[in-house]
Amino acid sequence: MKNRKESMKNYSIAVIPGDGIGQDVVLEGIKVLKAAGYRFNVTFNLSDFHWGSDYYIREGLMMPKDGLAILKPFDAIYFGAVGHPEIPDDVTLHGLLLPIRRSFDQYVCLRPNVLYKGIQSPLSNLVRAIDLVVVRENTEGEYTDVGGSVYNFTSEEISIQTAVFTRRGTERIIRYAFELARKRENKHQVTSVTKSNAIRHSMTFWDRVFLEVAMEYPDITIKSMLVDAASMELVRSPESFDVIVASNLFGDILSDIAAQVTGSMGLAPSGNINPEKKFPSSFEPVHGSAPDIAGKGIANPMAAILSTAMMCDHIGEIQASAKIRKAVEDVLAKGHPTTPDLGGHASTTEVGDEIARLVGSN
Repeated sequence: MKNRKESMKNYSIAVIPGDGIGQDVVLEGIKVLKAAGYRFNVTFNLSDFHWGSDYYIREGLMMPKDGLAILKPFDAIYFGAVGHPEIPDDVTLHGLLLPIRRSFDQYVCLRPNVLYKGIQSPLSNLVRAIDLVVVRENTEGEYTDVGGSVYNFTSEEISIQTAVFTRRGTERIIRYAFELARKRENKHQVTSVTKSNAIRHSMTFWDRVFLEVAMEYPDITIKSMLVDAASMELVRSPESFDVIVASNLFGDILSDIAAQVTGSMGLAPSGNINPEKKFPSSFEPVHGSAPDIAGKGIANPMAAILSTAMMCDHIGEIQASAKIRKAVEDVLAKGHPTTPDLGGHASTTEVGDEIARLVGSN
């Protein structure tokens, strides 16, 4: 019979706390991850990389020039947040997050949104069950860095930004959404969101590819919606959605709306995923760096903790993932300890301690 040490599975995880409350919540996620590792005989070998805005202030870069080469061998990346009040947001985003997503072909941004028991939606009298996921195209579309400007800071200034939609990129993200809908226990429904009445070329192309792929999935119910109508429907009837698939920009906006509808950005995890596992995937809370509350011990760590559950799912540690989610659900159901965004008075550390205790228990 093998002893515990011999039978233990090992994973290498790159940890980038980043900026602001990212540094606060990642600590709690690591605490929970270690508890899950001990509980299920898994070793998470964590390597810390203190890249981000502080690194930029010192070095003029958000990460080292060989940062991507350093990250490539890891099984996964655990990320906190990025953003600093003294550095333009486009510098922080294009200097760290976007190069990781594009270089590692993390073409799926997966953002689940659940209205948990014990959480009151800001929508008045909403008691219906919400369990939806936004599948966002993550490497092209509106966030492609194609464009330029001339005659800057003059009355003749011109700025051009080009959105890029490829057949390969569009088809694979839509197919991923259909495969996900087939696996889920809910409505087996995929809603495609575009703005094809106004954006004639790229969005009508997306609509056409969506219908072509849908022909391969006769068991899945489909809907196509304009982004403005989808935004309204997310507020009016969020329970009507199952899987939403959208471009980079629209997926970003819709997932933030869904997070608010289900109670708090502090409950919204995400995964930037390379499904083929050719490169490491990264997992992070949806919320930003929130510099106004950084270091005050009041940030909600649950989105960061739920992101570790998504990471465990991705690497195949299903028991650990389920245990982490169950611990978060139990804390929310009983109503304490919770941070101020959920109406509680607990600190970031107290929430992390309790979830880690539940994860480590039988």
